Amino acid sequence: MKKKLFIFSNESIAIQNGKFFCDNIDLKSTPEGLNKKFEVSIFGRKSSKKRSHEIKIKKINVFTNLISYLLAAISSSKNDEAKFLVISISPYTFMICIFLRIFGKKPIVYLRSDGYGEYKAIFGKIGYLIYHLMFQTVSLISDFISCRSYILKGKKGKVIYPSQLDTAWLKKLKKTEIKNFKLLYVGRIRVEKGIFSLANLIKNKRNVSLTIVGAEKQASYKINQSNIKIHPTQSNKERLIKYYDDHNVFILPSFTEGHPMALLEALARRRPVIIFKDIEHVIGNKKGIFVAKRNFLNFFGTLNQIKKNYKKIQKDLAKNNLPTNKEFIDKFVNVINDFK
Repeated sequence: MKKKLFIFSNESIAIQNGKFFCDNIDLKSTPEGLNKKFEVSIFGRKSSKKRSHEIKIKKINVFTNLISYLLAAISSSKNDEAKFLVISISPYTFMICIFLRIFGKKPIVYLRSDGYGEYKAIFGKIGYLIYHLMFQTVSLISDFISCRSYILKGKKGKVIYPSQLDTAWLKKLKKTEIKNFKLLYVGRIRVEKGIFSLANLIKNKRNVSLTIVGAEKQASYKINQSNIKIHPTQSNKERLIKYYDDHNVFILPSFTEGHPMALLEALARRRPVIIFKDIEHVIGNKKGIFVAKRNFLNFFGTLNQIKKNYKKIQKDLAKNNLPTNKEFIDKFVNVINDFK
């Protein structure tokens, strides 16, 4: 008999025609993967907006306010054999951790990104301090899993490397070349993701176009440039792969990142990646990633360097040994079971 695993998230989940949808692919794929070994129940915030990815889990609970969310967490804590997984630290999940501990459960907190950097990018210094208080408190009452050791800030925890890659990402590779720069960004349109600063960087540049795949449904964005096209979050794998194949450079302009899945997807499709110095830590031993500064001269110098050496870069990209989703889920299951 499978052990119960209760997953608590701050992500917004929409109910559409009796089914549940989210925008963050990790909230779909990770619980679905873990559901093969555990009896998974998901708890999240209810969204009135349409979302892109259907979560194929039978037991999903969504709440419109913190009180009902906390009451559900308290009710779940009555299960003595269950495990309690909290995804990321936010005001909602911070309170979940507090109440689970009050009622005798030690939550497992999965840190997918550097909350310090994200809160500072959004709210400035006060955001940094708010996250610091939550992080330090949660570290005292929880077990940590992280996608990067630096995110643990010296606290004890397990490190696992997430991935969405399967065999579909690694076959039928499409060759390309560079005449004009066709940039691709796959991810959320958020200030902390650096997408607005990137838009300013390429403004009025005729030989550079940018495609953004990650717009939320029923949302509008203040990006109005002739060389930028914005598309909704893509849930169809084949169509998403085609976006990578139809572009020649992937760009990840984030101010903060943990272990970005889109970067692995780009490398799997043999597309060179440009990042900025803020997230140099994501490179590791991976080939085909280039670091630029957030200014016109250096950024376009990096683009021209890629154009000049594109054939060699393609050969280097073929040498990458990229993690798969199956490896990630197997490690995640083992780590959860190791915590007492």
